[in-house]
Amino acid sequence: MSTQHEDKQPARFAERYIALWNEPDPTLRRNLIDELWAVDGAQVLVDPPEAIRDAATNLAFPIPPLEVRGAEALERRVSRAYEMFVAPGEHLFETYGPATRLTVNLIGFGWAMVTRADGAVVGGGYEVIALDGEGRIRLDQQYIGIDA
Repeated sequence: MSTQHEDKQPARFAERYIALWNEPDPTLRRNLIDELWAVDGAQVLVDPPEAIRDAATNLAFPIPPLEVRGAEALERRVSRAYEMFVAPGEHLFETYGPATRLTVNLIGFGWAMVTRADGAVVGGGYEVIALDGEGRIRLDQQYIGIDA
């Protein structure tokens, strides 16, 4: 495991974060979750998929953010994303653009889902990550959408 100081370096942190989503071994994925996230850490999908937004709008509800909290829920979330996007062998995730320290405990970075064959960007987004005092993720706000 990297030292706490290295973990707070935005580029290195972004690389470790993205490596989690590409990790094929379930045990290593869980270990990375435990290393990267605080015990009660959460990920919020700020702008959910269009089908969810449409359903909420049709029911006259505000568009809900989607949230997972805690290691077990995060493990299910990361594993499902891996199964859907990486395991079939066509895509993988990469950092996209520079990782930036926004404030002392806030990091922002882009990511892209690319095709393995030619590296073409087929999706992506931006993470705004709030770290706790130990450099672990307290809150990960994920925004889907990228200008490729």
